[in-house]
Amino acid sequence: MNLVLLPGMDGTGVLFGPLLESLGSQFKARVVRYPSAEPKGYAELTALARAELPSASPVVLLGESFSGPIAISLAASCSSRVKGLILCCSFARNPRPFFSRFRFLAGAMPVAGMPKALLSYLLLGRFATRALRADLSDAVAQVSASAFRARLKSVLSVNVTKELSELSIPILYLQASCDRVVPPCAAEVVSRLNPHTRVVHLEAPHLLLQVAPVEAARAIRTFVAEVESGV
Repeated sequence: MNLVLLPGMDGTGVLFGPLLESLGSQFKARVVRYPSAEPKGYAELTALARAELPSASPVVLLGESFSGPIAISLAASCSSRVKGLILCCSFARNPRPFFSRFRFLAGAMPVAGMPKALLSYLLLGRFATRALRADLSDAVAQVSASAFRARLKSVLSVNVTKELSELSIPILYLQASCDRVVPPCAAEVVSRLNPHTRVVHLEAPHLLLQVAPVEAARAIRTFVAEVESGV
């Protein structure tokens, strides 16, 4: 079974390191990476990710945070290949609707210049370590401000709830207990719209896969084994 990993808003894929190490060689894992400079939204990034899917073998998709809508769209449009879907701290529609009214400001936000302490607070919280903070800063530094702004604007208007509700494949939602970015209601929306969803709660911040890679890998292995066996 191929495991295709779609990254968070940084799009670099480098933050998947701890998870890949914990997964070991059990899966054929492929990391999709988004262009670091071009300001592309969900439609363009979904097309890019679609081109990265293995063409002749079954796939389990993992959409981390920002990439959840991309994973959902791919699962809906590539149903013959995608056999399972994993959403990690993610959403099917804007998880913070209040901010939609400020969408016009997203193009002016200094995303790349956001203070490191604030990023650490939002994404790592009390789980922050020097190594994790360094990895996060490294990933963010690789992405242009215009790319970040385009992705943020896409989040504010995204809605793939219809596609999600029509999926008939198993879905695993990894939910962080201390997520300061995506609220618990995002998982509730996914579960309500699709009864094939199982939610697994892990003690972690928004960067769940980086802080709790061993526990996440265990849940992913169990899920993929069930997908393969048709449970």
